[in-house]
Amino acid sequence: MSGLASTAYAAGWRIVRALPGPVATALFRVGADWAVRRDGAGVRRLASNLETVTGTSGPELAALVRDGMRSYARYWQEAFRLPSRSKEQVLASFVMENEELLWAAQAEGKGLIVALPHSGNWDHAGAYICYRGMPLVTVAERLKPEDLYRQFLAYRESLGMEIIPATGGGIPVVDQLADRLKAGRLVVLLADRDLSARGVPVEFFGRRTRMPAGPAILALRTGAPLFTAALSFDGPIAKAVVSGPLEPPSEGDRTERITEFTQRIADQLAKGIAEHPEDWHMLQRLWLDDPAPARAPKRPAPASPPAKER
Repeated sequence: MSGLASTAYAAGWRIVRALPGPVATALFRVGADWAVRRDGAGVRRLASNLETVTGTSGPELAALVRDGMRSYARYWQEAFRLPSRSKEQVLASFVMENEELLWAAQAEGKGLIVALPHSGNWDHAGAYICYRGMPLVTVAERLKPEDLYRQFLAYRESLGMEIIPATGGGIPVVDQLADRLKAGRLVVLLADRDLSARGVPVEFFGRRTRMPAGPAILALRTGAPLFTAALSFDGPIAKAVVSGPLEPPSEGDRTERITEFTQRIADQLAKGIAEHPEDWHMLQRLWLDDPAPARAPKRPAPASPPAKER
């Protein structure tokens, strides 16, 4: 990203917070619909990904892509506005089902891990659990330029999270996270995409992809329980549904157990995504055999049912 992008994000955090809520919502929805009409690479990739997840095509897929882009725009709108919201507002606008599972695990003193997909509003989920009193640690990619990275770092730290950079630290990230788990912290990791050479091969919606090994490695190394969470929007409310803890594999060598555990995470994440595909913000290549995406399907005709309010 360029310095221009950094400036744009900084302006977004200032300007969007100053707008009345309904005005910001309308502007971001217009922006999402414009992006769908423009039919850029990200929209085409989202359409391709959602087609794999849902098996839909034609007008039904087009409506889902439109809703998906509106959901993605909503995430950014709320991200820009979240730091200006009071603790009471953050808590009142978020629902976490099965939250008691996390508190019971924390009470055992081992720390705990939650693996998330790129769905709903993970920043709101993090702020919610921090405001409820559970210390949260996560990892952030070191963006370029450095100023942009520092803006995102300050943003998430303002919500109560501890952020560990994915690269550039003197101590390996996995060692830092293991130390936080030993201290009883909650470690939250986005876990539905890793196309690097280090990613673990898994089946996801019937096709091959790679996912990060970190959640499985940490759970096997520390004994910390590992949960997943499905994130979505429900009208004006952001939502998370916690599942687990997942049973760690007991057989095989280290590599085999990491692979099997990562597959179990993938299977659980897929269940949540399948329930709310419109809230899965995957605008990047995911499956290993994916070619460049074709043009997105045409928008629904005016006679189509109106889009669901989001």
